[in-house]
Amino acid sequence: MDFRHTKKSRRVLSTVAITAGLLVAVAGCGGGGDDGKASSTGSSSTPTPKEQGDADKKESATPAADTVLAEVKAGGLTLQVTSAARDAGGFVTVEGKVTNGTGVPWVGADWRGDENELVKNGGSIAGASLVDPTGKKKYLVLRDTEGRCLCTRFTGGVGTGDTTDWFAQFPAPPESTTKINFQVGSMPPASIEISEGE
Repeated sequence: MDFRHTKKSRRVLSTVAITAGLLVAVAGCGGGGDDGKASSTGSSSTPTPKEQGDADKKESATPAADTVLAEVKAGGLTLQVTSAARDAGGFVTVEGKVTNGTGVPWVGADWRGDENELVKNGGSIAGASLVDPTGKKKYLVLRDTEGRCLCTRFTGGVGTGDTTDWFAQFPAPPESTTKINFQVGSMPPASIEISEGE
C-alpha cells in the first residue's frame, strides 16, 4: 500500500513540475514585440461610439449597468465583456455576461473548443482565446493538470431569455500589450483593452 501511495505521489509531483515548466515556457515566449512602430489605433482608453459602430465588428457602445468593454451578437446570442484585468501572477482574467436570445435553451457546447482534451469541459467557454494583433500571438484559456479549463462551465445551460455571468483566465500577454481581441465559438471578435488588476 505504501508503494502505491509513493507511486501516486511521484506522479502528482511530476505533473506539477511539468505544468510549472510549461507555464514558465509560455511566459518566456511572450516576447516584447516592441518594434517601435506606432499603433494605428488611437490611444484613447474608451472607444468612441463611432469606432464601436463599425458594421464589420458588430459591436455596440450601448452602456449597461456594468461597464461594457465590448458586445458582440451572433445566432441569437449576445456576449458582453465587462472586465479584462491583468493579475499580478501573470494572468489575464476576462469576465462578462452571455444572454440567450435563441428561443431555445443553450448549453454552450460549441464554445468549448475542438481539442479532444476540452471535451471533458462540456458546455463551457473553454474554447475562448485572446489574440494579440500587434504581437501576432494567440493565447488559449488556461487549464489544470486534468484538462479542466480555468473558466465558466455552463452546467445546466442557459435558459431562453436568461443572462449568466462568465469568466476565463489566460496567460498574460507582454505588459506593453493593452489592446487585444477576445474570440469564442462563432462569435465575432470583440476588441477589448486590458486593465491592470490589483
